[in-house]
Amino acid sequence: MNSSVPLLEVNDLVVHFAGSTMGLFNRSDQTVKALNSVSMTIRSGETLGLVGESGSGKSTFGRAILRLGELTSGSVLFDGVEVANGTSGDIAWLRRETAMVFQDPYGALNPRMTVGDAIAEVLTVHNKIPTAKLNERVQELLALVGMDTELASRRPADLSGGQCQRVGIARALAIEPRLIVADECVAALDVSIQGQIINLLIELREKMKLSMIFIAHDLAIVRRLCDRVAVMYLGRIVEEGPTDRVFNAPCHPYTQSLISAIPEIDPDKPLPEQLLGGEPPSPISLPNGCAFHPRCPIAQDKCRDSPVPALRGEDGHLSACIFSSESIFPQPT
Repeated sequence: MNSSVPLLEVNDLVVHFAGSTMGLFNRSDQTVKALNSVSMTIRSGETLGLVGESGSGKSTFGRAILRLGELTSGSVLFDGVEVANGTSGDIAWLRRETAMVFQDPYGALNPRMTVGDAIAEVLTVHNKIPTAKLNERVQELLALVGMDTELASRRPADLSGGQCQRVGIARALAIEPRLIVADECVAALDVSIQGQIINLLIELREKMKLSMIFIAHDLAIVRRLCDRVAVMYLGRIVEEGPTDRVFNAPCHPYTQSLISAIPEIDPDKPLPEQLLGGEPPSPISLPNGCAFHPRCPIAQDKCRDSPVPALRGEDGHLSACIFSSESIFPQPT
Protein backbone atom coordinates (compact mmCIF):
# COMPACT_ATOMS: atom_id res chain seq x y z
CA MET A 1 0.00 0.00 0.00
CA ASN A 2 1.22 3.47 -0.88
CA SER A 3 0.64 5.48 2.32
CA SER A 4 1.45 8.79 0.62
CA VAL A 5 -1.83 8.83 -1.33
CA PRO A 6 -5.48 8.39 -0.28
CA LEU A 7 -6.77 4.84 -0.42
CA LEU A 8 -9.57 6.06 -2.70
CA GLU A 9 -9.59 9.25 -4.74
CA VAL A 10 -12.56 10.12 -6.94
CA ASN A 11 -12.43 13.14 -9.25
CA ASP A 12 -15.34 14.62 -11.24
CA LEU A 13 -17.18 11.30 -11.48
CA VAL A 14 -20.14 11.41 -13.87
CA VAL A 15 -22.66 8.60 -14.42
CA HIS A 16 -25.45 9.21 -16.93
CA PHE A 17 -27.55 6.43 -18.38
CA ALA A 18 -30.47 6.01 -20.74
CA GLY A 19 -33.94 6.31 -19.26
CA SER A 20 -37.43 6.79 -20.60
CA THR A 21 -40.71 8.45 -19.72
CA MET A 22 -44.14 7.31 -20.85
CA GLY A 23 -46.55 9.83 -22.25
CA LEU A 24 -50.22 9.33 -23.07
CA PHE A 25 -49.49 8.30 -26.66
CA ASN A 26 -45.74 7.75 -26.87
CA ARG A 27 -42.53 6.95 -25.06
CA SER A 28 -39.68 9.44 -24.74
CA ASP A 29 -36.08 8.28 -24.36
CA GLN A 30 -34.05 10.61 -22.15
CA THR A 31 -30.85 10.69 -20.10
CA VAL A 32 -30.87 10.08 -16.35
CA LYS A 33 -28.14 12.21 -14.74
CA ALA A 34 -27.43 10.01 -11.73
CA LEU A 35 -24.01 11.45 -10.74
CA ASN A 36 -22.80 14.89 -11.74
CA SER A 37 -19.13 15.68 -11.13
CA VAL A 38 -18.65 13.97 -7.75
CA SER A 39 -15.23 14.16 -6.08
CA MET A 40 -14.22 12.45 -2.84
CA THR A 41 -11.26 10.96 -0.97
CA ILE A 42 -11.07 8.16 1.60
CA ARG A 43 -8.02 7.60 3.76
CA SER A 44 -6.88 4.23 5.00
CA GLY A 45 -8.85 3.26 8.12
CA GLU A 46 -11.45 6.01 7.65
CA THR A 47 -15.23 5.59 7.63
CA LEU A 48 -17.23 8.01 5.47
CA GLY A 49 -21.02 8.29 5.73
CA LEU A 50 -22.80 9.06 2.45
CA VAL A 51 -26.30 10.37 3.13
CA GLY A 52 -29.23 11.82 1.24
CA GLU A 53 -32.78 11.07 0.19
CA SER A 54 -33.70 8.10 -2.00
CA GLY A 55 -32.72 8.79 -5.60
CA SER A 56 -29.87 11.13 -4.70
CA GLY A 57 -27.27 8.88 -6.33
CA LYS A 58 -25.73 7.25 -3.24
CA SER A 59 -26.01 3.63 -4.40
CA THR A 60 -24.98 4.54 -7.95
CA PHE A 61 -21.83 6.10 -6.50
CA GLY A 62 -21.05 3.02 -4.40
CA ARG A 63 -21.41 0.68 -7.36
CA ALA A 64 -19.55 2.98 -9.73
CA ILE A 65 -16.37 3.25 -7.64
CA LEU A 66 -16.21 -0.55 -7.37
CA ARG A 67 -16.76 -0.77 -11.15
CA LEU A 68 -20.02 -2.64 -10.75
CA GLY A 69 -21.58 -0.25 -13.27
CA GLU A 70 -20.52 1.82 -16.25
CA LEU A 71 -19.02 5.29 -15.82
CA THR A 72 -19.63 8.21 -18.18
CA SER A 73 -16.50 10.18 -17.27
CA GLY A 74 -14.20 11.02 -14.39
CA SER A 75 -11.35 9.44 -12.51
CA VAL A 76 -11.32 6.74 -9.80
CA LEU A 77 -7.96 5.93 -8.24
CA PHE A 78 -7.58 3.10 -5.74
CA ASP A 79 -4.25 3.24 -3.94
CA GLY A 80 -2.99 5.45 -6.77
CA VAL A 81 -4.08 3.09 -9.56
CA GLU A 82 -6.57 4.46 -12.11
CA VAL A 83 -9.48 2.01 -12.36
CA ALA A 84 -12.14 4.16 -14.05
CA ASN A 85 -10.52 3.37 -17.39
CA GLY A 86 -8.36 0.54 -16.12
CA THR A 87 -7.55 -2.73 -17.80
CA SER A 88 -9.37 -5.95 -16.98
CA GLY A 89 -6.40 -6.78 -14.77
CA ASP A 90 -6.76 -3.49 -12.87
CA ILE A 91 -10.46 -4.14 -12.27
CA ALA A 92 -9.81 -7.73 -11.18
CA TRP A 93 -7.25 -6.37 -8.69
CA LEU A 94 -9.81 -3.80 -7.45
CA ARG A 95 -12.34 -6.59 -6.84
CA ARG A 96 -9.78 -8.39 -4.67
CA GLU A 97 -9.19 -5.25 -2.59
CA THR A 98 -12.78 -4.08 -2.11
CA ALA A 99 -16.15 -5.55 -1.19
CA MET A 100 -19.79 -4.52 -0.95
CA VAL A 101 -22.46 -5.33 1.63
CA PHE A 102 -25.93 -4.99 0.14
CA GLN A 103 -29.23 -3.77 1.57
CA ASP A 104 -31.31 -6.93 1.18
CA PRO A 105 -29.77 -9.60 3.43
CA TYR A 106 -31.82 -12.41 1.84
CA GLY A 107 -31.54 -11.28 -1.78
CA ALA A 108 -27.75 -11.05 -1.55
CA LEU A 109 -27.47 -14.80 -0.82
CA ASN A 110 -28.19 -17.77 -3.08
CA PRO A 111 -31.20 -19.50 -1.45
CA ARG A 112 -29.98 -22.90 -2.69
CA MET A 113 -26.55 -22.65 -1.07
CA THR A 114 -25.76 -23.27 2.56
CA VAL A 115 -24.14 -20.50 4.56
CA GLY A 116 -20.83 -22.36 4.56
CA ASP A 117 -20.90 -22.91 0.79
CA ALA A 118 -21.76 -19.24 0.16
CA ILE A 119 -18.68 -18.12 2.09
CA ALA A 120 -16.48 -20.89 0.64
CA GLU A 121 -17.48 -19.79 -2.86
CA VAL A 122 -15.88 -16.36 -2.33
CA LEU A 123 -12.70 -17.93 -0.94
CA THR A 124 -12.50 -20.28 -3.93
CA VAL A 125 -13.18 -17.66 -6.63
CA HIS A 126 -10.49 -15.37 -5.24
CA ASN A 127 -8.01 -18.20 -4.54
CA LYS A 128 -7.68 -17.04 -0.96
CA ILE A 129 -6.96 -20.38 0.67
CA PRO A 130 -6.15 -24.03 -0.22
CA THR A 131 -9.15 -26.29 -0.64
CA ALA A 132 -8.11 -28.39 2.34
CA LYS A 133 -8.43 -25.37 4.64
CA LEU A 134 -11.73 -24.00 3.30
CA ASN A 135 -13.89 -25.35 6.09
CA GLU A 136 -11.56 -24.03 8.78
CA ARG A 137 -11.56 -20.54 7.25
CA VAL A 138 -15.37 -20.56 6.89
CA GLN A 139 -15.63 -21.35 10.61
CA GLU A 140 -13.23 -18.50 11.43
CA LEU A 141 -15.24 -15.99 9.37
CA LEU A 142 -18.53 -17.02 10.96
CA ALA A 143 -17.00 -16.62 14.40
CA LEU A 144 -15.56 -13.24 13.37
CA VAL A 145 -19.06 -11.88 12.64
CA GLY A 146 -20.49 -13.34 15.84
CA MET A 147 -22.34 -16.34 14.41
CA ASP A 148 -22.58 -19.90 15.72
CA THR A 149 -20.35 -21.98 13.46
CA GLU A 150 -22.98 -24.74 13.45
CA LEU A 151 -25.10 -22.50 11.23
CA ALA A 152 -22.72 -23.19 8.32
CA SER A 153 -25.00 -26.03 7.22
CA ARG A 154 -28.14 -23.88 7.18
CA ARG A 155 -29.67 -22.10 4.18
CA PRO A 156 -30.74 -18.41 4.14
CA ALA A 157 -34.42 -19.30 4.60
CA ASP A 158 -33.53 -20.87 7.96
CA LEU A 159 -31.91 -17.67 9.26
CA SER A 160 -33.16 -14.31 10.50
CA GLY A 161 -32.51 -11.09 8.61
CA GLY A 162 -29.77 -10.11 11.03
CA GLN A 163 -28.07 -13.50 10.68
CA CYS A 164 -28.22 -13.26 6.88
CA GLN A 165 -26.63 -9.81 7.01
CA ARG A 166 -23.84 -11.21 9.19
CA VAL A 167 -23.27 -13.86 6.52
CA GLY A 168 -23.13 -11.07 3.92
CA ILE A 169 -20.49 -9.29 6.00
CA ALA A 170 -18.56 -12.56 6.41
CA ARG A 171 -18.57 -12.99 2.61
CA ALA A 172 -17.27 -9.44 2.22
CA LEU A 173 -14.50 -10.07 4.77
CA ALA A 174 -13.53 -13.35 3.09
CA ILE A 175 -11.47 -11.51 0.46
CA GLU A 176 -9.71 -9.52 3.21
CA PRO A 177 -10.68 -6.17 1.66
CA ARG A 178 -9.14 -2.80 2.41
CA LEU A 179 -12.37 -0.96 1.56
CA ILE A 180 -15.98 -2.01 2.19
CA VAL A 181 -18.97 -0.21 0.70
CA ALA A 182 -22.00 -0.87 2.93
CA ASP A 183 -25.11 0.11 0.95
CA GLU A 184 -28.04 0.66 3.36
CA CYS A 185 -26.95 -2.58 5.01
CA VAL A 186 -29.15 -2.16 8.10
CA ALA A 187 -32.18 -0.48 6.52
CA ALA A 188 -34.17 -3.72 6.20
CA LEU A 189 -33.51 -4.86 9.78
CA ASP A 190 -35.36 -4.31 13.05
CA VAL A 191 -34.01 -1.47 15.18
CA SER A 192 -32.53 -3.81 17.82
CA ILE A 193 -30.77 -5.85 15.12
CA GLN A 194 -29.52 -2.65 13.47
CA GLY A 195 -27.67 -1.80 16.66
CA GLN A 196 -26.02 -5.23 16.75
CA ILE A 197 -24.83 -4.92 13.14
CA ILE A 198 -23.50 -1.39 13.71
CA ASN A 199 -21.62 -2.58 16.81
CA LEU A 200 -20.18 -5.40 14.70
CA LEU A 201 -19.03 -2.99 11.99
CA ILE A 202 -17.37 -0.74 14.59
CA GLU A 203 -15.59 -3.73 16.11
CA LEU A 204 -14.43 -5.05 12.71
CA ARG A 205 -13.26 -1.62 11.60
CA GLU A 206 -11.00 -1.33 14.65
CA LYS A 207 -9.82 -4.93 14.57
CA MET A 208 -9.06 -5.10 10.82
CA LYS A 209 -8.21 -1.42 10.14
CA LEU A 210 -10.88 -1.29 7.44
CA SER A 211 -11.85 1.72 5.39
CA MET A 212 -15.59 2.00 4.84
CA ILE A 213 -18.16 3.96 2.88
CA PHE A 214 -21.42 3.66 4.80
CA ILE A 215 -24.38 4.59 2.59
CA ALA A 216 -27.50 5.41 4.59
CA HIS A 217 -30.50 7.64 5.05
CA ASP A 218 -30.52 7.23 8.84
CA LEU A 219 -28.38 10.12 10.08
CA ALA A 220 -28.40 8.95 13.69
CA ILE A 221 -26.53 5.78 12.71
CA VAL A 222 -24.11 7.74 10.53
CA ARG A 223 -23.33 10.07 13.41
CA ARG A 224 -22.37 7.14 15.61
CA LEU A 225 -20.35 5.17 13.08
CA CYS A 226 -18.59 7.59 10.73
CA ASP A 227 -15.53 9.84 10.91
CA ARG A 228 -16.70 12.08 8.06
CA VAL A 229 -20.01 12.74 6.32
CA ALA A 230 -20.81 13.61 2.71
CA VAL A 231 -24.34 14.81 1.90
CA MET A 232 -25.60 14.09 -1.61
CA TYR A 233 -28.47 15.76 -3.45
CA LEU A 234 -29.43 14.99 -7.05
CA GLY A 235 -26.09 13.45 -7.89
CA ARG A 236 -23.86 16.10 -6.31
CA ILE A 237 -22.10 16.44 -2.97
CA VAL A 238 -23.59 19.54 -1.31
CA GLU A 239 -21.75 19.30 2.02
CA GLU A 240 -18.82 17.33 3.37
CA GLY A 241 -16.82 17.42 6.57
CA PRO A 242 -15.98 15.84 9.92
CA THR A 243 -19.06 14.25 11.45
CA ASP A 244 -19.25 16.44 14.56
CA ARG A 245 -18.88 19.67 12.58
CA VAL A 246 -21.48 18.75 9.97
CA PHE A 247 -24.03 17.72 12.60
CA ASN A 248 -23.36 20.59 15.00
CA ALA A 249 -22.94 23.38 12.45
CA PRO A 250 -24.43 22.44 9.06
CA CYS A 251 -23.56 24.87 6.28
CA HIS A 252 -26.07 23.86 3.59
CA PRO A 253 -29.86 24.28 3.89
CA TYR A 254 -30.41 20.71 2.70
CA THR A 255 -28.15 19.31 5.41
CA GLN A 256 -29.90 21.46 8.01
CA SER A 257 -33.27 20.09 6.89
CA LEU A 258 -32.10 16.49 7.12
CA ILE A 259 -30.59 16.99 10.58
CA SER A 260 -33.69 18.82 11.84
CA ALA A 261 -35.77 15.78 10.89
CA ILE A 262 -33.83 13.38 13.15
CA PRO A 263 -36.33 12.19 15.81
CA GLU A 264 -35.71 13.44 19.35
CA ILE A 265 -36.24 11.16 22.34
CA ASP A 266 -36.95 14.10 24.68
CA PRO A 267 -40.74 14.74 24.58
CA ASP A 268 -40.22 18.29 25.88
CA LYS A 269 -38.26 19.33 22.81
CA PRO A 270 -40.46 21.01 20.19
CA LEU A 271 -40.82 19.65 16.68
CA PRO A 272 -38.62 21.34 14.05
CA GLU A 273 -40.16 24.51 12.66
CA GLN A 274 -39.24 23.81 9.06
CA LEU A 275 -39.32 20.25 7.78
CA LEU A 276 -38.09 19.56 4.27
CA GLY A 277 -41.05 19.77 1.92
CA GLY A 278 -41.72 18.70 -1.64
CA GLU A 279 -39.98 16.10 -3.77
CA PRO A 280 -36.56 16.28 -5.43
CA PRO A 281 -36.68 17.31 -9.11
CA SER A 282 -36.26 14.60 -11.73
CA PRO A 283 -32.66 13.59 -12.52
CA ILE A 284 -33.75 13.66 -16.17
CA SER A 285 -34.33 17.42 -16.02
CA LEU A 286 -32.10 19.10 -13.44
CA PRO A 287 -32.90 22.69 -12.36
CA ASN A 288 -30.59 25.54 -13.32
CA GLY A 289 -28.14 26.80 -10.72
CA CYS A 290 -28.35 25.15 -7.33
CA ALA A 291 -30.49 22.01 -7.74
CA PHE A 292 -31.93 22.48 -4.24
CA HIS A 293 -33.36 25.95 -4.87
CA PRO A 294 -36.95 24.76 -5.68
CA ARG A 295 -37.22 23.39 -2.11
CA CYS A 296 -34.89 25.74 -0.26
CA PRO A 297 -36.44 27.99 2.42
CA ILE A 298 -33.88 30.77 1.83
CA ALA A 299 -33.54 30.57 -1.97
CA GLN A 300 -33.17 33.79 -3.94
CA ASP A 301 -33.09 34.55 -7.67
CA LYS A 302 -29.32 34.20 -7.81
CA CYS A 303 -29.61 30.60 -6.57
CA ARG A 304 -31.42 29.80 -9.81
CA ASP A 305 -29.52 32.11 -12.17
CA SER A 306 -25.93 31.55 -10.98
CA PRO A 307 -23.77 28.60 -12.07
CA VAL A 308 -23.91 25.40 -10.03
CA PRO A 309 -22.17 26.33 -6.74
CA ALA A 310 -18.86 24.62 -6.04
CA LEU A 311 -17.86 23.13 -2.70
CA ARG A 312 -15.94 25.60 -0.58
CA GLY A 313 -15.02 26.06 3.06
CA GLU A 314 -12.24 25.68 5.59
CA ASP A 315 -10.57 22.92 7.59
CA GLY A 316 -12.17 20.15 5.57
CA HIS A 317 -15.75 21.35 6.14
CA LEU A 318 -17.11 22.24 2.69
CA SER A 319 -20.53 23.19 1.36
CA ALA A 320 -22.02 24.08 -2.01
CA CYS A 321 -24.13 27.08 -0.96
CA ILE A 322 -23.58 30.65 -2.12
CA PHE A 323 -24.54 31.99 1.32
CA SER A 324 -22.25 31.85 4.32
CA SER A 325 -23.30 29.44 7.08
CA GLU A 326 -23.38 32.24 9.64
CA SER A 327 -26.04 34.11 7.72
CA ILE A 328 -28.27 31.04 7.47
CA PHE A 329 -28.17 29.18 10.75
CA PRO A 330 -27.37 30.21 14.29
CA GLN A 331 -24.25 28.42 15.47
CA PRO A 332 -24.37 26.42 18.73
CA THR A 333 -23.05 28.19 21.81
